[in-house]
Amino acid sequence: MDQLIRFGISMEESLLHEFDHLINRKGYTNRSEAIRDIVREKLVQESVQSPHGLVYGALVYIFDHHKRELEKTLSNLQHEYFENIISTSHVHVDHDHCLEVILLKGKAESLTALAEKILSFKGVEHGKLTLTASLHPHTHSHTGNKPHDHTQPHEDEREPARHR
Repeated sequence: MDQLIRFGISMEESLLHEFDHLINRKGYTNRSEAIRDIVREKLVQESVQSPHGLVYGALVYIFDHHKRELEKTLSNLQHEYFENIISTSHVHVDHDHCLEVILLKGKAESLTALAEKILSFKGVEHGKLTLTASLHPHTHSHTGNKPHDHTQPHEDEREPARHR
């Protein structure tokens, strides 16, 4: 665990007053917790802006399942990006609409490209891609394995899983 470092921050009284109201509404117990979260959020935003960095994402969208060939088109595109897709979840919202959630992992540019393609299909009514990244790429030892860097996939994650 990292050592905590104390430092001072200067700001206008009115801004501090607004900040205190915000952290109370959000449920923080102190200013330090809130400031740490704000810094983490900004660092994640910067991290996902790098087109080549490892990020995680969730693409959530609603589509009209009666739209001719749409489900087949969506499935074919997902197969093109199988290396980036961790899992999908499909929910029947009503008689005409489905909700799909795709959990993703990979380079920001690849995940964004997939999302843009899916969201542009006729019959996809609304959707959003949310990206995040780990701020702590780390190394550690798995049982029987040497320490390794988690910014790169494990050897067994580089190839598609085979049925046993």
